[in-house]
Amino acid sequence: MRPIIFSKMDFSHSIFGYIEDLQELTIIERPVRRSLKTPEEIERLTVDEELSDIERAVYLLSSGQDIQGTSVVANLPVLMRQNPAETLRRVLPKIREVLHVAGVEMQLTAAVSFLTVLQEESVSIHTYSHSFLHIILQNLEHRDAGVSNAWLETLLAVIEALPKETVRHEILNPLVSKAQLSQTLQSRLVSCKIIGKVANKFEAHIVKREVLPLVKSLCQDVEYEVRTCMCRQLEHVARGIGTELTKTVVLSELVELARDEGSSVRLAAFETLVNLLDMFDADDRSQTVLPLVKSFCEKSFKTDESILVSLSFHLGKLCNGLYGIFTPEQHLRFLEFYKKLSTLGLQQENGHNDNQLHLQTLEQEKKYISVRKNCAYNFPAMIVFVDPKNFHLELYSIFFCLCHDPEIPVRYTMAISFFEVAKLLNSDVYTIHKELVTLLQDESLEVLDALVGHLPEILELMTNGGENNGSESKLLSIPDLIPALTTAEQRAATSLKWRTHEKLLQKYACLPHIIPSDQIYYRFLHRMLTIILTNNVLPVQKAAARTLCVYLRYNRKQEQRHEVIQKLIEQLGQGKSYWNRLRFLDTCEFIMELFSKSFFCKYFFLPVLELTHDPVANVRMKLCCLLPKVKSTLKIPTDKHLLQQLELCIRKLLCQEKDKDVLTIVKRTVLELDRIEISVDAEQLEKEKQKNEGRSTNINDKIFEKKRRDSKTSSVLSKSINLSISGSSSGTLAGKEEKKSKLVRSQSFSTQVLHPKYSNIDKCPNKSSATGYTSSVPGIGKSCMLSFSDDSFRTHSAGNSGNAAFPSSSSRNLFNSADQKNNGNKESQSRKMSIGTGQGSHRAVCTFVFSQESGK
Repeated sequence: MRPIIFSKMDFSHSIFGYIEDLQELTIIERPVRRSLKTPEEIERLTVDEELSDIERAVYLLSSGQDIQGTSVVANLPVLMRQNPAETLRRVLPKIREVLHVAGVEMQLTAAVSFLTVLQEESVSIHTYSHSFLHIILQNLEHRDAGVSNAWLETLLAVIEALPKETVRHEILNPLVSKAQLSQTLQSRLVSCKIIGKVANKFEAHIVKREVLPLVKSLCQDVEYEVRTCMCRQLEHVARGIGTELTKTVVLSELVELARDEGSSVRLAAFETLVNLLDMFDADDRSQTVLPLVKSFCEKSFKTDESILVSLSFHLGKLCNGLYGIFTPEQHLRFLEFYKKLSTLGLQQENGHNDNQLHLQTLEQEKKYISVRKNCAYNFPAMIVFVDPKNFHLELYSIFFCLCHDPEIPVRYTMAISFFEVAKLLNSDVYTIHKELVTLLQDESLEVLDALVGHLPEILELMTNGGENNGSESKLLSIPDLIPALTTAEQRAATSLKWRTHEKLLQKYACLPHIIPSDQIYYRFLHRMLTIILTNNVLPVQKAAARTLCVYLRYNRKQEQRHEVIQKLIEQLGQGKSYWNRLRFLDTCEFIMELFSKSFFCKYFFLPVLELTHDPVANVRMKLCCLLPKVKSTLKIPTDKHLLQQLELCIRKLLCQEKDKDVLTIVKRTVLELDRIEISVDAEQLEKEKQKNEGRSTNINDKIFEKKRRDSKTSSVLSKSINLSISGSSSGTLAGKEEKKSKLVRSQSFSTQVLHPKYSNIDKCPNKSSATGYTSSVPGIGKSCMLSFSDDSFRTHSAGNSGNAAFPSSSSRNLFNSADQKNNGNKESQSRKMSIGTGQGSHRAVCTFVFSQESGK
C-alpha cells in the first residue's frame, strides 16, 4: 500500500481554498452587521407608551418609518373593532395619504386589511363604501401588477356586498371610459374582470344595454392578453344574461375567438365552450360546438400542441356533454382519440427503436405526463361514455396502461379514481382486481396513500360485487390480496411517512368484513401487537391498538381471544417499559369503546386498577384520567366487589400519592367519579328481590310456628308459677331461691343464660306482654334495659364462660334477629327484661331478642 504524499502545491491550494471560503463567510455576515440599528435609529423608532392606540397609529403614520406604517395598516382591522368612529375619522385619512407614496409591501398589506374589515363587518356596508371604496378604486391601476391584482381581488369581493345603485354609479359608469382602447393595458385587463363580476349583479336588460357593448369591444381588443381575459369572463356574462342572449351574442363571439391567431385565446375559447355546454340546445351543439371541438382535436396533434393539456382535461366532460348528438362513427372517433392521449409519450419509451429521430425535450415530457394524468382523471367519465358493460372490451387495456404508467403522478391519479371506477363497474368489479394488487404493491408511497383513502369501500366491492360471476372468482382473489395488504403495511412501516402508515392501519380495521377470522389472526392481529410493542410513533401505535381491538371483537374462537387478552395484559399492562403500560391504557380505552361493559370488567378491570401502584407518575396520571370511564362500565349489584376495589384504589391514591401533579389529577378525578351514575342491572335486581321474598316467606312461617310454641310455653309457665305460690309458705329461703332460678331459666327458654351478676332477682313478673317480660327491682324507681349488643355485656359473658355460656347457634340467632329488627320486620318477637343495677343513676340495659330459630 503506497503512502499518501501531499505536495507543496496541493497544500497551498487547499489553504487558499479555505481562505476564499472564509472571505465568502465574511461577505455573508456583513449585511447582518449593517442591519443593526444605531442609537439614533432606535430613538426614532421609540414611541411614547402613554399614547392611546389611535394616537400611536396617527403618530406612526405621520412621522414613523415605513415598517411602522405597515404595522399600523396591518393592525387596521383591530382598530376598527375597538374604536371604529375614531379610526375612520383620524387613522383612515392618514392611510390614504401614505398609500400615494407607499411601497409594495404596504400596498399589499392595505389590500388585505381592507378586505378583512369588509369580511368582519366592523361597519355597515354604506359606511364601508363611503370610506374605503374610493381608496380601493384609486389603487387599482398601480404600476406593480401584483399590487393591482391584490386591490382587484378586494374590489371584486366588495362588489358582491355593495348595493346595486352604488355599483352602478361608482363602478359601472366609470368602467366605460376605463375599457377604452386609449387606456393602459392594465386598465383594460382590470375592466374585463370587473365586467365578469358585475354581469351577475344586474338584470339581463341592464347587462344587455350597458355591459354587452363593452364585452364586444374588449373581445376585439388589439392585445391578445385582453382578448384572452375577456374570453374567460364570457361564462359569467352568459350566466347573467340568460340562454337567449347567450346563443345570439356570446356564442358568436366564442366562435370568432376560437379561430383567433393567439393560442392562449383559442384555449380560453375552447374551455369556455365546454363550460357553457349546458346552456346550448341540441342544434347549437351539433351545428356549432361539435365542428369546433373536432377542429381542436385535429389541430392538437398537428399544429397546436399547446391545447393538448386542456383538451385532455376537459375531454370527459366534453364527451358526455355531446353524447346525445354523436353518431356511432363520431363516438368511436372520440374514444380512439382518448386512447391515443392515454399513451401519449410512451411509444418511444416502450418501443425498441435505437435510432430515435425525435428526441423529446424536457418540456414535452412534462406536457405528455400532464396529458396522461388528465386521462387518468377522466377515466370514470369515459366508462360512462362507453357504458360499464363494454369496459373490458373498450377500456380495460387503457386502464392497465394507466395503472402501470412509469410516472408517479399518473398512477397517483388512478389510485384516487379507483373507487369511482369500482363503483361504476358494479358486478364486473372483479375484472380490475389485479390492478388493485398492483397499486397496493406500488413502489411509491404517494400512490399507496391515495389508494388507502377508500380502501374499505373498494375491498367491500371486491368481495361482494361479483355475485353474478359465482363465488369461485371471489375465493381465488383473496390469496393474492392478503400478501399485497401485508406488503403494503410493511413498506409503509419501513418508510419515514408515518402518517401514511397510521392511515393504512386505521383502514385495515375493515378486514374482518373481508377476510376470514383465521387469516386475520395469523396474518394481521399479531402484526398489530408487534407494532404496538416496537413502533416509536405514538399515532401509529394507537392506530394499531384500535385495529387490534376490532380484530379481537370479531374473533369468535375463545382460545385465540384468551391468548390475545393474556398477551395484552402481560406484555403491555405488566410490561417493563412504562411506554408499553401507557399503551395498555390506550388499548383499554378502545376496548371500552368497542366491547360490552361486562367484557371489560371480566378481563381488564382489575389489571387496570393494578396500575395505581405503578412506579412511574405518568402512568398513574393517565390511569386517573381513565378512571371515570372505568367506573361507567360497572353495574350494580353484579359488580359490587369491583366498585369496592375501585374505591379502595382511589382511597390509596389520596392517602399515599406523593407526586403533586398526580395528586391534583386524583382530586379532580374524585369529583368526576362522584358525578358518574352507575348503571343498575334490573334483571339481577329482580332475581335478588325474588330470592329475598322467598327467604322472607320461610321466615314468616317460622315466626308463626314460634308464636304458637310461645303461647303454649306461656300457659305452662303460668301454671307452674301458680303452683309455686300456693305451695307451703313455710318453705325455706333456699327453696325460694331455687324457684326463682327455675323461673329465670324458664323465661330464657333454655336458649340464653344470664350473667351471674344479674341472677339475684327478688321478684319475677306475673304478667307477660307480646314484647317480652319486664322485671322491676325493689328500692329503685327507674329500670334499665340490657342489650346483647352492648359491648360490656358481651365481654362479661365471654369472661365468665365458666358460669354462663352462649352456644354458637344462639349467637347466630341473636344477630339474625337483630338484622330482622333493623330491616323493619315487625313480626320478630323480642323479650325485654328491665333489671336495676342498684347503683342509683347508673343503669345498664339488656334486651333479649328471640328469633324463631332461638325458640327451636
